[in-house]
Amino acid sequence: MRCFPAPAGNLKVQTVASGLVYPWSLAFLPDGRMLVAERPGRLRIIAADGRLLAAARERAEGFAVSQAGLMDILLARDFAQSRTIFVCYAEAAEGGGRIAVLRARLIEDESPRLDDATVIFRQKGPVSRGLNIGCRMVQALDDNLFVTLGDHFGPKELAQKLDNHIGKIVRITHDGAAPADNPFIGNRGALPEIWAYGLRNAQRSRLQSGRRKAMGAGAPDPWVATRSTSSRKLKTTAGRV
Repeated sequence: MRCFPAPAGNLKVQTVASGLVYPWSLAFLPDGRMLVAERPGRLRIIAADGRLLAAARERAEGFAVSQAGLMDILLARDFAQSRTIFVCYAEAAEGGGRIAVLRARLIEDESPRLDDATVIFRQKGPVSRGLNIGCRMVQALDDNLFVTLGDHFGPKELAQKLDNHIGKIVRITHDGAAPADNPFIGNRGALPEIWAYGLRNAQRSRLQSGRRKAMGAGAPDPWVATRSTSSRKLKTTAGRV
C-alpha cells in the first residue's frame, strides 16, 4: 500500500487486481464486483477480493490504436432491474476510428455476456488516427446521456462547427435520439445531438447535483458546459472552472 498527501487528507493506494491489459474505466456492480473495460476490446469482471473472473465480452472488432479502443462503461440508473449498460468505444471506419455508443444487457451466469447489443450512436465527422478520443459518459436524472467526443487532434476549426461531432459533447436518449430540448435543435446545418462544442479531449466528466451541468477535465484544461433549465441559453467554457 502506498500513501500520498492530499489537501483533503492522505490518499492510500492499494492494488486490488493485476494482470489487466490497459484498464481504462470501471463500474461497480451492485454486489461490489467491478466491471472493467480493457482498452484493446475486452470487458472483465473482477471479484471484490480482486480475482479476475470470466470476461463478459472478449475482444470485439474495433479500433484499438494508440489512445483509442474500448473506453468507457456506464451502468444505467435502473441497472438493478434492467441489467442495461452503455459502452463507449472506437470502431473501425474509413481507415481510422470513430466513436460509437453501445447499449446492451449484462447477463451474468456461467458464461457472462452482453445480450441485445445495439449501437445507439455513431460519431459524424473525419475519423481519428487514434488520438484525442474523449469517450466519457454520464447519465442525467432524466436518463439522457452526455457523451464527450474528442477533436481527434485534427484541425481546430472542426470543433467550432456544428455540422460534425468532432470536439463536442452530445446529449442523447437511451435509444440514441436527440432530446427535443437540445440547444441546437432547429438550427440550420447543426447536428441535433450537440450539447456543447469547441472542446479538445474531455476524458473525465460528472453531473453537478441538481443542475444539468456536465463538468470534467481533459487536455489541456478543465471545462464546463452548462445549459440553464429555465432558458435556451447554452454556456460553454474551456478553461479553469
